[in-house]
Amino acid sequence: MPNEFRTLDPLKETTIIALKRVVDPLIDLMFDAGITVHEFNRLVRQRAVRSAAARVSRENGCVSKSRIAIITGLPRSEVARILASDFETSYGRPGQHPARKVLAAWYSNPRFLSPNGDPAILTIFGRRRSFEQLVALHSGGIPVRAMLDQLTQINAVEILSGQRVKAKTRVPIFTGLTSSAIAIIGERAGDLLETLKSNVRTTTSPLFEGTALMGDIELDAVPLVHREIAEQGAAFIDAANSLLARSRVKPRRSPLKLSPKCRVGVTVYYFQDEIANRVSVPSSFYKIPRKNLQRHRSQSKKAQHRKVPVRSSRAESHG
Repeated sequence: MPNEFRTLDPLKETTIIALKRVVDPLIDLMFDAGITVHEFNRLVRQRAVRSAAARVSRENGCVSKSRIAIITGLPRSEVARILASDFETSYGRPGQHPARKVLAAWYSNPRFLSPNGDPAILTIFGRRRSFEQLVALHSGGIPVRAMLDQLTQINAVEILSGQRVKAKTRVPIFTGLTSSAIAIIGERAGDLLETLKSNVRTTTSPLFEGTALMGDIELDAVPLVHREIAEQGAAFIDAANSLLARSRVKPRRSPLKLSPKCRVGVTVYYFQDEIANRVSVPSSFYKIPRKNLQRHRSQSKKAQHRKVPVRSSRAESHG
């Protein structure tokens, strides 16, 4: 660990090492999205102040700028400025992505199921049993064409002849540098970190978290492992969705008392070290040939450097 991060507190040093592993992928995402270190620094300061304010408020029932300054290490003047600003980077705890809501409803709502229980093939437009109505009921206001484009892009649906659409998967995977894919990063990574953080703060009833890991898988076996885990993971998510759906209490017409609610979910993800994908390639392969550039002189510069014949003074006198 660099000297500037070394402390006499082993727990603090270990935490810094863990933060480095978390921050490194975020920095790569920053560069891909064109976010500067200055913008990231400003974001961290704002989030730190507001998080510390929430913590102090829970402990003391009021917000003390001095306490927040001590916790964050920021000047009290900056703490006051951030608290006084209206800028807020968090818009509350995110819900399920609209595309996931639409697909989940397609696989569970009897109105959009075929007689054998599978998602029915739907006409794209229509007032009754159609993809348009499915989106209107479960997307939260997303236009039908935008949702169709999104699900087609991630290969979750297939457009058939006669303006019909067929569901291909209940578990959409967002890829590419798109707003949806980046939003999923924040949603999934935030939930995972909240689970791990909750477990280090409690010794009873920890939230489930488990990892299956093998560090020496042969490269030839990776495609099969990847495919099998994807299939088993999709089946598990289907079963989890069914369990969560059965756990919901049906609303009564005249509820006497509203019971508190919370988000409950589980995420399955496959990971593979980048080194496992690397092939021995000469370093020169990654070097882009550099084009030799020459500075073009202006006409006046050329005239100044042009050789001019020297005539003798005798020739000038007789001229």
